[in-house]
Order: sequence, then structure tokens, then C-alpha cells
Amino acid sequence: MLFRRWWRSANFAIEGILHAAKTQRHLRYHYFSAAAVLLLSYILGVSRMEFLIIALSVIAVLLAEMFNTAIETLVDMVSPEQSEKARVAKDISAGAVLVTVCGVAIIGYIILFPYLREAFDTGISITKHSKEEIALIAFIIVLILVIITKAYFGKGLPLRGGMPSGHAALAFSAWVATTYITENFVASLLSFAIAVIIAQSRVGVGAHTIWEVVLGSLMGASVTFLLFRIFS
Repeated sequence: MLFRRWWRSANFAIEGILHAAKTQRHLRYHYFSAAAVLLLSYILGVSRMEFLIIALSVIAVLLAEMFNTAIETLVDMVSPEQSEKARVAKDISAGAVLVTVCGVAIIGYIILFPYLREAFDTGISITKHSKEEIALIAFIIVLILVIITKAYFGKGLPLRGGMPSGHAALAFSAWVATTYITENFVASLLSFAIAVIIAQSRVGVGAHTIWEVVLGSLMGASVTFLLFRIFS
């Protein structure tokens, strides 16, 4: 019962993320920017502490945009007619997003500019990373792609239904990551079997169509494979 309640709460929370991404063009841009900045940081080889700062900054921008969306929705609900106070509330929340974005842009400039200047002087060389680090960035990128794609198609709940299947995408991403990390045929076969079972279960319970599961599986596996080929 407790797990089922938590599962429903998680479903509602992620539905909020998808609704914001569906209705707010700027938030979708922020998701694309987040993925691009994280990948650029990996390519340039920033230190772990610098990457942590960049990741927290990206999260701050996403949170600010989502809070802005929530405040605008609440203001529209409380004051559907035109009101000076409603306008001020919306302007302040939008201003908070602008302040956050400007601050993050400055942080990004301070951290990334020396790496970009070095890449300009000596040429771009892709920094190699540990397999565990690649698995983590692959999980994040696949998750962002699932959110953006679900928001684009606007169908189903985040944890049930919609294009593509997030469960299948993450399961097959884990399979590819396990294969690269362990370099063991048995471990790879077992993780593949688990991924197939998870994907099949989404069809079995009626949460997804076969095509949604297949496309989710291809997304998770191909993105993770590509990142391992680039960074390992």
C-alpha cells in the first residue's frame, strides 16, 4: 500500500514535469540546453567539482522555470480577470527566472571559457571518461530525451503510456552500460533478458503499444552505445 501510494505520487510529480515541458516552450529549450551543456562539459573534460557546479546550475534553471510556470498557473486561477497585482506577480516570477539564467550563464562562462579557449588553440580533442561516468551521463541524457519526446507527443502519463516507453529506454540503456562496464557475456545476457522482460511487461499490462516499447528500447540502447563509443 505504501509503495503504491508513493508510485502514484511519483506519477503525479513527473506528470507535472511533462505538463510544464508540454506547455512551456522555454522549458523545452532549457532541457535541450541542459543536455547540450552536460555533453559539452564531458567533451571538454571539466573537473568533477566543476561538472557538479554546472549540473547544479542547470537544475537551478529548470527549477526556476517550473516554479515560474506554477506561479503563473496559480495567478491565472486566482485572478482570471486582468489585474495589476497579478501582472506584478507574474513579472516577478519571470524576473526570478531571468536572474537565475544570467547567473548560470556567468558561472558557465567562468568554468567553460578556459576549456573552450584551449580547444580553440590546440584543437578539439574529446576527453575520455570512466565507464561508470559514461553510464551516468547516458542515463541523464536518455531521461531528458524521454521527457522531451513524451512532451512532444503529449500522450499518456509519464509512468504509464505515451511515446516512447521510459521504462524500456532506461532498461536498455542499463543493458548497454552493463555490457561495457562488465565486459562479461553472462552479465550482458542477463541484463538484456531483464530489459526485455521489463519492456514486455509494459505491453503486457497495457501501458504501452509494441511500437512505443520498441522505439523506447532503441532510443535507450542507441544513445548509450553512442556515448560509450565517443567517451570510452
